[in-house]
Amino acid sequence: MRILLVGAGGVGDAFAKIIARRTFFEHVIVCDYDLARAERTIVAIGLKHGHAAAARFSAEQIDAGDPDMVAAVALRHGATHVMNAVEPKFVPTVFAGALAAGCDYLDMAVSLSEPHPTDPYLQTGVMLGDDQFAQAADWETAGRLALVGMGVEPGLSDVFARYASDHLFRQIEELGTRDGANLVVHDDAGNEIFAPSFSIWTTIEECLNPPLIFEKDRGWFTTEPFSEPEMFDFPEGIGRVECVNVEHEEVVLMPRWLDANRVTFKYGLGEEFIGVLKTLHLLGLDRVDPVRVRSASGPALVAPRDVVAACLPDPATIGPRMTGKTCAGVWVTGTGPGGLPREVYLYHVAENEWTMREYDTQCVVWQTALNPVIALELLAAGTWTGIGVLGPEAFDAKVFLDLMSAPETEGGYGQPWGMEDRLAS
Repeated sequence: MRILLVGAGGVGDAFAKIIARRTFFEHVIVCDYDLARAERTIVAIGLKHGHAAAARFSAEQIDAGDPDMVAAVALRHGATHVMNAVEPKFVPTVFAGALAAGCDYLDMAVSLSEPHPTDPYLQTGVMLGDDQFAQAADWETAGRLALVGMGVEPGLSDVFARYASDHLFRQIEELGTRDGANLVVHDDAGNEIFAPSFSIWTTIEECLNPPLIFEKDRGWFTTEPFSEPEMFDFPEGIGRVECVNVEHEEVVLMPRWLDANRVTFKYGLGEEFIGVLKTLHLLGLDRVDPVRVRSASGPALVAPRDVVAACLPDPATIGPRMTGKTCAGVWVTGTGPGGLPREVYLYHVAENEWTMREYDTQCVVWQTALNPVIALELLAAGTWTGIGVLGPEAFDAKVFLDLMSAPETEGGYGQPWGMEDRLAS
């Protein structure tokens, strides 16, 4: 397996550092528009694991917005798989480049919904992932696999949902992804600062679009941003966090393969974060269409959202100043195998101090990058197989969770996952 990794930002860097510990692949080509960033990732692997480990990686400059360039770099290096680790606005071009090169493809965020942020977009536009699923026949004809939404949310959350459907429930009322954390970022003086732990570009996209909900008797529909707030109790010391509806891939992916009466996604943003996002929207700073601004070299066209991203700390750099834990999971309600009501929360928690110590990577991007590595290992072994455009729900969840939780000394990843039977407690 030869992997073309497109993007060496926070998640791409974490992906490379995680996969460096594994033996199932032959080579990873770390690509980024900024070649120096890709090279830094490889240097870090060499310092951590030695020259032999770093020799399985090489760096390339790439423009993720150019499908022909993606295909050319993949072909030049004999890539078998393209791993998309850039912002979701580049999904269409990386997706097209992978197919043109005859590669299998993975991403952690599917193609975007349109238009933005008109509500309801379902009447006039397309949902998350529609552009990719519309090309499923092309991937099937080519005999290639596009595994979409294989991060943590979506990704691990979808694996949990498939596991619950296969092993824990007779009938599912709701599959509710719930994400929460108690992360805090400090400046050099020790003061708390506003610094999103994930790409602000992606966060704005998710949180300011109309949230998507699925109900079996109604189909997909949208609500207002930040709707239906609820307090959710997260495990391992994180505690109660207010969660609100957010547009997310799970609501699109899960109903395609799993039988549930309702599918939702709620994110624990916090009052301050919601206030910032609302202000950005009020000022038009969430826009992606360029506006003309003054610069030292004359007028320039700049997207307001890119300015916001440039003004905030890079999520890849905030790890040393961040403390706390992040939790990704799925809250499943319905009827258990014995016919009684059941309510289960399946989850995985990552602690920032541990991920920084073990991988020199902050916990949110590390938790996102872990899951495509596991998926690639299952694909390399032939444990997961498929062609066309598929989500994580299309594959056996138990083998994924077994590999994820097995100790590293036994060939696993040493990442136990949790399950709380909340009615029983």
